[in-house]
Amino acid sequence: MTGAFPYTRLRRNRQSDWVRRLVRETTVTVDDLIWPVFIVDGKDQKQPISSMPGVDRLSIDLLVEKAKQASDFGIPVIALFPYTDPSLKTERAEEAFNPNNLVCRAVSELKKVIPHVGIMCDVALDPYTSHGHDGIMVGNEIDNDLTLEAVVKQSLNQAKAGCDILGPSEMMDGRVGVMRDALEEGGFKNTLIMSYSAKYASKFYGPFRDAVGSKGALKGDKKTYQQDPANSDEALREVALDLDEGADMVMIKPGLPYLDIIRRVKDNFGVPTFAYHVSGEYAMIKAAGEKGWLDADACMFESIQSIKRAGADGILTYYAFDLAQKLQGKKS
Repeated sequence: MTGAFPYTRLRRNRQSDWVRRLVRETTVTVDDLIWPVFIVDGKDQKQPISSMPGVDRLSIDLLVEKAKQASDFGIPVIALFPYTDPSLKTERAEEAFNPNNLVCRAVSELKKVIPHVGIMCDVALDPYTSHGHDGIMVGNEIDNDLTLEAVVKQSLNQAKAGCDILGPSEMMDGRVGVMRDALEEGGFKNTLIMSYSAKYASKFYGPFRDAVGSKGALKGDKKTYQQDPANSDEALREVALDLDEGADMVMIKPGLPYLDIIRRVKDNFGVPTFAYHVSGEYAMIKAAGEKGWLDADACMFESIQSIKRAGADGILTYYAFDLAQKLQGKKS
């Protein structure tokens, strides 16, 4: 790159809105957004989540109405996360395999009213386990291979309900391979897998655990299966393995603290790469906005834009509904 002042004046390309738009390198559109939603049993239930201002748990009837609006705004995918009644939680997460559980009922209803919108389901056991972990515990350890058996059961259960994208997030070794085999054998060859390939043992998940009700139940931490935040090369190995096993898309979680990982994954593999702008990232910006310390909407957009700029093809964000509404210039 060459150029010298005054022949090169970089401010020429910044001097007005039209030229800034003309030369803009990164554009966020509604097509980039996946909207994560928390669901709860009952009717006419709208439960605010105190640690995530502006985010509510919704019963299926209210979710359906909100999802219709999301569809009108052009959001391509809605991701479901359940708040499970504590009485249904067990050591082996049996409720995850119930064909009439909250998630399966929600998927079924959504596919009736917005069949053209993709529905993504989390493949993990922590909303259903009494100990709050993502896998099956034997003694004080998570048993990888027993958990794989549960992952297969949960995956097939959700696929049968009509789920379009399965998101394995429990970080067990070999999970994508057994899922893909089971889906092929079960007649679900077109069901997509978006693997949480590089999911870090992050402290930014706290509000999410409030939302699904697993925080109080969690015994210990998840450092034996989620990635060490200090490691970068390891993420590439995780992605490579998941792709070899049949993942269609990969995800990095969290987003902002791991922009370097997003960039490395995209550069190295060139596959559809997603990032999760997680609950803690969302909550920090919202809290600062409520204090008047930041322009929350502007900072939220800048954060999402930075994730896209780092190489993500799409972003899961709790801000998706509001952002889609603003991008489309519509009112709810």
